[in-house]
Amino acid sequence: MAGDFARHNMTFYSMQEDAAYMNAQQAHFKAHLDEEAATLALGASLARALAPGLTIYLHGDLGAGKTALTRALLHAAGHVGTVKSPTYTLSEPYQVQLDGRAVGVIHFDLYRMGSPEEFLDAGFREDFNGNNICIVEWPEKAEGVLPPADIDLYLTVAGTGRDVELQASTALGTSCLQRLKFAPKL
Repeated sequence: MAGDFARHNMTFYSMQEDAAYMNAQQAHFKAHLDEEAATLALGASLARALAPGLTIYLHGDLGAGKTALTRALLHAAGHVGTVKSPTYTLSEPYQVQLDGRAVGVIHFDLYRMGSPEEFLDAGFREDFNGNNICIVEWPEKAEGVLPPADIDLYLTVAGTGRDVELQASTALGTSCLQRLKFAPKL
């Protein structure tokens, strides 16, 4: 992983947990989320920083809050209605408005995939087209065939809360994190 950062020749900064907002030059964000409400607030804040073509990988154990964060993100981005976990369907498409433009958001949950070839066989790679926003839970299940992430988001259970870390690996991901306004202490 360290080689990826060097390859992209980007400077990363850490954020103290109690800092209110990200510095405009950051491509890295870390915080402790005290409770589920903070996880949902992060999802809502992330929705306001989205851009078409963005790919976000969600990493974390079962129950870490990946789907809850995605649900909050989708509702804050304007989706009205149920946000279903794509655990059995592998993907769920949504339409939202970003700056007056209709944008597809596709939520993938690859946990039940048996091999990376299933990702290709399902035709999912076509969804990563520069217009859609793709949010992928369990990206390691399609390693080698999944398009690269713009942002890797890591959620880890920590007591009654969560530790969260976002790492941008592209210019689009960095731009998104620069727009992110989130106060981790609610």
